[in-house]
Parts: sequence; C-alpha cells; structure tokens
Amino acid sequence: MKVAFFEVQDWEEPFIVAGLGSFDVRLFHEPLDYKNLGQAVDAEVVSVFIYSQLDRDLISKMPQVRLVATRSTGFDHIDLQACKERGILVCNVPQYGETTVAEHAFALILSLSRMIHDSYERTRQGDFSCEGVRGFELNGKTLGVLGTGRIGTKVIEIARGFSMNVLAYDKFPNANLAAALGFRYVDWPYLLKESDVVSLHLPLNDQTFHFLNKDTISAMKQGAVVINTARGALIDSQALTEALRTGHLRGAGLDVLEEEALIREEAQLLLDNVPRERLATMLQAHILLRLQNVIITPHCAFNSKESLERLVNGTIENIKAFAKGQPQNIIE
Repeated sequence: MKVAFFEVQDWEEPFIVAGLGSFDVRLFHEPLDYKNLGQAVDAEVVSVFIYSQLDRDLISKMPQVRLVATRSTGFDHIDLQACKERGILVCNVPQYGETTVAEHAFALILSLSRMIHDSYERTRQGDFSCEGVRGFELNGKTLGVLGTGRIGTKVIEIARGFSMNVLAYDKFPNANLAAALGFRYVDWPYLLKESDVVSLHLPLNDQTFHFLNKDTISAMKQGAVVINTARGALIDSQALTEALRTGHLRGAGLDVLEEEALIREEAQLLLDNVPRERLATMLQAHILLRLQNVIITPHCAFNSKESLERLVNGTIENIKAFAKGQPQNIIE
C-alpha cells in the first residue's frame, strides 16, 4: 500500500518508518498542495497536518486515495463532503494529550499553592529566607473543575490523590464517573462560590466565551486560584487582571491567553511556519505577565514527549487498521 506523508517534522520520521515498515511510505516536509500533488497522485493513503488544505478540487486530482489520515484532532482543513462523495474515509487522532495537559494544570496549581516560582527566583538571587513565600496545602481544599471531558477527568483523578474535595460542572454530567472518582456535580455558580481552586476544561464556543467575566469572577470565593489550560477566551482578561490586582483572587496559572484564539491545533505551535515572534509580542505586551501572582506558560501543556508520540503513533495505527479492513477513528 502506497502512503504519502506531508508536513512531516524530523522527529516524526523514525516513528513513521518503524511503524509502517511494510508499506511503501514517502515522506515530505511541505504541506500537500498543487505544486507537489504529483507525489500523492498514486497514493492510496495520504497523511497530512492542518496546513494541507484538501479542498474538493485537490481531492479530485488524487484518483487512488482511499484514506486521508490527519495527524491532528481537528479536521476543518479537509472537505469531508467531497471525500464522502468519492468514497474516501477520513480519520483523525481524537485524543493524545489528556494526561499531559492534566499534569501541566496540576503543575500550575502546585507552583501557585507553594509559591514555587517566587521561591526559585529568590534563591537565584542568593536570598534563602522563607519570608513572603508561605503557601497553602491542597489537602482538604476544594477544587472546582469546569468540564469533565478527558482532561477534566484526569485532573480530578490527580486531585483525589492529593485528598482534595472536588466539585464539577458539566453540561452533560456523568453520574457513574462521579461515583467512581468520588466527586460531586453542582451548578457552576455554586462551584465558583465554594472552590479554592478553579480549573477550566471547557470547549470554546458562543456559550463559554468569557465564561469567567467581571460578574462570575466577583462571585468566586475570596482568595481563590484560577487555572486555564483550555482556551484563552474562556476568561475576560481585563476582569481577571482587576481581580488579581485587588486581591479578590489569590493567583492564576495560565497556559493560554485570549490572543491565541487563532491557534487551531496545539501541535501547530511546534511548526516553523507559525509566526512565533508575533505571538511572543502579544504575550509580552499582556499586562498579566507583570503580575507577581500569575504564572503564564507558552501554550505548552500538550507538549510532552509521550503526548506527541501518541499523536504520530495514533496516525500509524489508524493506517494499519484501515489496511486490515477495520478502519478506526473515522470522521463521519
């Protein structure tokens, strides 16, 4: 079976070669477009990332293709209707980073609760006193988890290991999950009022845009901590800044900011053709960066060795399953 991979990064190559050794595999660093279409014209499987725009016309010029395997969770770069009309299956990697993102969320929680970042900067300057870096225990505190999908569930599992009480809000509560992990579903106003730490794991849409705003933040528990590893626009930055400055909120751990709304896929941040200098400029200008009680990481919660290996290996398994006549992770 002939398989053409496009947008391949150097680190992916050994995994692809080892995983698909029995296939006729061709690897290309560039996105699939009309200039290099000839490389895929006889391929039965094409694997792309999000910069290959597979529109109707491009798809029509690949007569042998029977599977498009995108190395991403998102798939809006592929014309699904055109593929369906041609009988081409499209598959993705629906999850690969839930453990990694959940661990990063907890790294932010621990950094804030024990003032790790302040302590580190102090000792770097030769000051070994403990004055001003007194933290708080997580044991017995209440964690509020907004969204109990795969990542939110992993965060809850970790929190229970720290003997935290967990409240959760989800549009579609899972009673069996709550019973198994020992947490309680509540409405979101109660969650905000009672939680010492609030961690966001909601999708970004019209209903969740600025979910934390001036009104909802003011309803939060005095001295609470906010963690966001989901999407920046879930929080109104101006309202968050004001609450942190006044002391209504104790701190914030943010892996995402509103300016990143145009990022479509986490792994997009790893590619050379992303305008990183523009992103850096936006982040540097953000007033939140100047607040002592805020930790900001550069949208890297997903970025672990294991997570990225799962992404490429998940694509390899999708291709193997298709070759066996048992396609998986098909996008309908």
